[in-house]
Amino acid sequence: MAPHADDSVGFANGNGAEVSPDKDPFVVNSPNVEYTDNCIKTKYTYRTTAVSKTADGKYVAAPKETLYDFKVDRKIPKLGVMLVGWGGNNGTTVTAGIIANRRGLVWDTKEGKRAANYYGSVIMGSTTKLGTDSKTGKEINIPFHDLLPMVHPNDLTVGGWDISGMNLADAMDRAKVLEPTLKSLVRKEMATMQPLPSIYYPDFIAANQEERADNVIPGTRASMAHVEQIRKDIREFKAANGLDKVIVQWTANTERYADILEGVNDTADNLLRSIEAGHEEVSPSTVFAVACILENAPFINGSPQNTFVPGTIQLAEKYGAFIGGDDFKSGQTKMKSALVDFLINAGIKLTSIASYNHLGNNDGMNLSSQKQFRSKEISKSNVVDDMVAANTVLYKEGEHPNHTVVIKYMPAVGDDKRALDEYYAEIFLGGHQTISIFNVCEDSLLASPLIIDLVLVAEMMTRIEWKAHSADAVDAKYAGFHSVLSVLSYMLKAPLTPPGTPVINALAKQRAALTNIFRACVGLEPENDMTLEHKLF
Repeated sequence: MAPHADDSVGFANGNGAEVSPDKDPFVVNSPNVEYTDNCIKTKYTYRTTAVSKTADGKYVAAPKETLYDFKVDRKIPKLGVMLVGWGGNNGTTVTAGIIANRRGLVWDTKEGKRAANYYGSVIMGSTTKLGTDSKTGKEINIPFHDLLPMVHPNDLTVGGWDISGMNLADAMDRAKVLEPTLKSLVRKEMATMQPLPSIYYPDFIAANQEERADNVIPGTRASMAHVEQIRKDIREFKAANGLDKVIVQWTANTERYADILEGVNDTADNLLRSIEAGHEEVSPSTVFAVACILENAPFINGSPQNTFVPGTIQLAEKYGAFIGGDDFKSGQTKMKSALVDFLINAGIKLTSIASYNHLGNNDGMNLSSQKQFRSKEISKSNVVDDMVAANTVLYKEGEHPNHTVVIKYMPAVGDDKRALDEYYAEIFLGGHQTISIFNVCEDSLLASPLIIDLVLVAEMMTRIEWKAHSADAVDAKYAGFHSVLSVLSYMLKAPLTPPGTPVINALAKQRAALTNIFRACVGLEPENDMTLEHKLF
């Protein structure tokens, strides 16, 4: 897909040309912020609270300040995204959506005319508080996309792989997601798009996917030949489209969990040897991840399997390559992470969560196999763990709500997933509260904006460097964030975090982390809703 420049959005125009601060959506007036033609430099004071425990069991809290230097590359690159499973429901929907937005399409539906938009994208569809008006005290909000000089999704170049060789126009018909009138407007362009052959290891996905596998690289087990072919595909896609960077994202079928075996996938070296030997416990998604790490292309896993076995994470750390996952958080789980956070923070003790889903798309068909369902069950079940663990008033050590997840394949409902949830809780003086939610989610129309968000944020993180502040600039060198991009957590069910780092599933905390890291990069304090300026009389 040829990129389209939009000079009106962000800190630079669509082709990456540098601009001066007077064209920025906002500038920060602070001695700690410096704008140059190439970058934004800030000195940022990070304030936390360090807690220790005395011999008699009391806590001692001490405010702590650490000064960091941030540097943000202002040049917006020409960016490509390669999707594994490009011909699936999500891949075709993302592609059609970008075309529709780029061309400003409007189409007829039975409910009237609809226009292209990026609703459902936190980056493109939401705003964030910049501050308060110095004269009126009114909150000033800006598009989230304008916090930093970010790529616009209209400018993305899209490609990818699929085990099905169907062109994207026909694959879009197969997916049955979009309105016929919209499909007719993008069909000509999408008919020219053909997925690259992908790797297919039958043991990792459901047997019912076999008939789709007509576009595969020879070989049914991991091999270095597969790794090198994927690396070659990335290089050729980048060169053919004149791209500065490529982000790769897994949006293909859910795989079964790989067994973590000593000597096989527990270290980077063992994993590479296991790929070379064609070991049966190396999954296709792990092969893609390894290829991307070696090619220094950020790789994001949008499915729930354990792509990032210990050896993959260690390999990413070794090469300083970015990885992120797992599993798109779109409908039912996003609601759950928000509602459970609210209830537990309100002092209400959840004792039972029952989640039932049925869906009829190819994802549901693949999940009808028990091994693949188990991967999804794990990612959906762990989403409340950190919220429960944080409240030692409601939950004693080892105590946890009953939590059951059921998924059924029902072809008749297609991509319109039905999600039913019941939350059962204890309230004041032995009372009970039951909340039941029936959620009809157009699955791919919720997931596709997340795919875009993950690409935009991952790319942005490649242009941010930071270091501990030093009066002597020689003492410390700028470096990127850790290879595991936990900042992507807001968009993912089972967030991957650096080893030894706590997992955060609470939706509000995830959004705050994303927002405040971006604010730190331009020298702004974290979002603050204390409004003390209005409380003193």
